[in-house]
Amino acid sequence: MAQQTPASSILIVDDDHDMLRLVSTWLSGAGYTTQSVASGIDALTRIAIARPDIVITDLFMEGMDGLALLTQIHATNPLLPVIMLSGQAQIPDAIKATHLGTAAFLTKPVAKDALLQEVHAQLASLRRDRVTKTIFDQKIIYRSSVIAELVEQAELLARSDISVFVSGETGTGKEVLARAIHAASPRRDHPFIGINCGAIPEQLLESELFGHEKGAFTGANSRHDGLFLAANNGTLFLDEIGDMPHGLQVKLLRVLQDLEVRPVGATKSIAVNVRIISATHHDLDVLVKDGDFREDLYYRLNVVPLHMPSLTARREDIPLLLDHFLNKQAERSGERRKRFDQTALDYLTAAAWPGNVRQLVNAVELCVALSKGEVIPLALAQRALRGESGRIQTLKDAREEFEKRYLINVMHVAHGNVATAARIAGRNRTEFYKLLEFHGIAAAEFRTNES
Repeated sequence: MAQQTPASSILIVDDDHDMLRLVSTWLSGAGYTTQSVASGIDALTRIAIARPDIVITDLFMEGMDGLALLTQIHATNPLLPVIMLSGQAQIPDAIKATHLGTAAFLTKPVAKDALLQEVHAQLASLRRDRVTKTIFDQKIIYRSSVIAELVEQAELLARSDISVFVSGETGTGKEVLARAIHAASPRRDHPFIGINCGAIPEQLLESELFGHEKGAFTGANSRHDGLFLAANNGTLFLDEIGDMPHGLQVKLLRVLQDLEVRPVGATKSIAVNVRIISATHHDLDVLVKDGDFREDLYYRLNVVPLHMPSLTARREDIPLLLDHFLNKQAERSGERRKRFDQTALDYLTAAAWPGNVRQLVNAVELCVALSKGEVIPLALAQRALRGESGRIQTLKDAREEFEKRYLINVMHVAHGNVATAARIAGRNRTEFYKLLEFHGIAAAEFRTNES
């Protein structure tokens, strides 16, 4: 007998009990499992316990309103769809403009067909593999808008030979992006060669980059072409360029200006045709200001800057990345694919990830290696992130982080009008000003021409 798929679970939040009964009746009649609560606080408790597939909430409620509830939900579960309802017809545009993460915004009185259609669309979206996009023979896995924008820029840059500089924290995937750009470029049939400029001593790095003649120094028993010549007509990826010794920066600048290299011990230069993509986790602007990096080389390399965001800035991508690396582990081992249970998945999605994607890969490998069954439990996920990487925030830090996000959201909705924002937040204006000052939030940044 075929196993029946369980009905999708929907949590309804509204302090209007008549509205709760009406929406619950509609959804139950359509075959969904529903739960109803009358406050945001109760909703958070039910979400933690029951893990619904969708939340439908009113915007204006006593105590915690819909905006605060939305912020709290997405702080720990950024993938949970939230449909917002409101009787205030002017609110939808403000909500959409702030990108608070609502899956949809419907105005009251809500039509039954419109609500059911939206719920169906959100559930269908959840069932789809949202975005696993293969570009340039490189698999770029994402559903977040920040990576979508980055991919679009990379596709455009790939057509030219312009120098690209990729910034971002360690482990974010800067080399993956560089390889993608190369693979989509007219140089795709020629070599892509990468080197970590901070991992090799200065005397060896010069030989690795520019080559050397036989007998140029002790141990040079044969001629060596170097990476510039090896990457000729292709792409050279200079990773951690910020760690390159100052003396070598001068020689690299000369190569980029003259388009030719002179191997160590040689008397003649050799023409090269190489595209340069460089990257570092350092702030090059600071290094230039401190005199640790040449300003002229900085401008030669940083023609087009791209930024690879941290994993916590693209939390929507974490479940997809986990799934991808679980598949790779199964392919590599030849064993059945494992999966994280829902509590483990939620924990990993909300984790700090200071090591970014590199740390995520290591966590998956550890969990797969130590898991006895096909389902990886929460305890094993916590073990994989034990220590600083998996540390849960203190209550004080969590409160301050939530408070700042909430203030920003409210200021967006109020278009920078502090009096309006204070009224929405249920605080007097003086107290609200103090909160803004404490978190370094300037009201002027939220004001629009229409306000």
